[in-house]
Amino acid sequence: MQTALVIGASGGMGFALVNEIVSRNLQVKAFARNKEKLVALFQHHKNVEIISGDAFNEQDLMRASKDVDIIFHAISFPYQDWEKLHMRCVDMVINIAERRGAKIALVDNIYAYGRPSTNPVIEHVRKEPLTKKGQIRLTMENKLKNSNVPSLIVHFPDLYGPNAENTILYETLKNVVQSKKANFVGSMQVKREFLYTVDDAKAMAELALRDDTFNQNWNVPAVHPITGEELVKILREITGYKKSIRIVSKGMIQLIGLFSPSMKEVVEMFYLTEEPVILSGEKYEKEIGALPSTSYRVGLEETIAWMNERALKSF
Repeated sequence: MQTALVIGASGGMGFALVNEIVSRNLQVKAFARNKEKLVALFQHHKNVEIISGDAFNEQDLMRASKDVDIIFHAISFPYQDWEKLHMRCVDMVINIAERRGAKIALVDNIYAYGRPSTNPVIEHVRKEPLTKKGQIRLTMENKLKNSNVPSLIVHFPDLYGPNAENTILYETLKNVVQSKKANFVGSMQVKREFLYTVDDAKAMAELALRDDTFNQNWNVPAVHPITGEELVKILREITGYKKSIRIVSKGMIQLIGLFSPSMKEVVEMFYLTEEPVILSGEKYEKEIGALPSTSYRVGLEETIAWMNERALKSF
């Protein structure tokens, strides 16, 4: 039986990966800094070993990685810390994987693709990052490819789903659920991709548990691109939400960024709301099979149900 270590297990993607791997009757070590959150998320899973620790502490990662076959790198950091922390973290994970003889599966985004010349974007297109954050993601990719560790890199668009709180769509969902005036970042008319974390975890686990998928890049697109207007229509039908939606423009983010370091860092990525990268899933479908494809309605229903359940438990 294979054993997987998920670094960043308390985040949205890490949470989905742990649940998916456990559903395949495999052993999982769920690693993150906050033990209380790990316990709250995974205490009912018998095949999950909860390990709290620091991803920058070699002893913590060595302890967590004992007897693991594959390490899922699902950890991310606040935008303002990317330059300082992402390189250190990927170097540490590569070092640990080399010493343990483990493989690495990296959760990646679309930033390294830059501004798309054509959509949908295939894996072999030349990557020309438009932003500092895109260059950081490309550097992480190259570090993995130049190491001695078997690795796979999976590109996802914007995410949403249970426990996925550090996402652009969560900023809309949290206020809809609370029946407050909600924000939507970017144009409501431009079609973009939002991928349900349950689907991306299924696709990534399938790739990581095969032997012929490593040392490659893989795209996992959403079920289809969708406009903000279409998303809000679905949300209104699901929840009965009747308030208006405030459109957050680039200018608004620039203004907020004068007082907020995290929002200041959002500005350079705003182009993706105007010229979105749409991923091609052709390679996955040709070599692996059908992509998981939960509809937006079902994905949003399940996400909102999870949010409501967590809110009830917090009382």
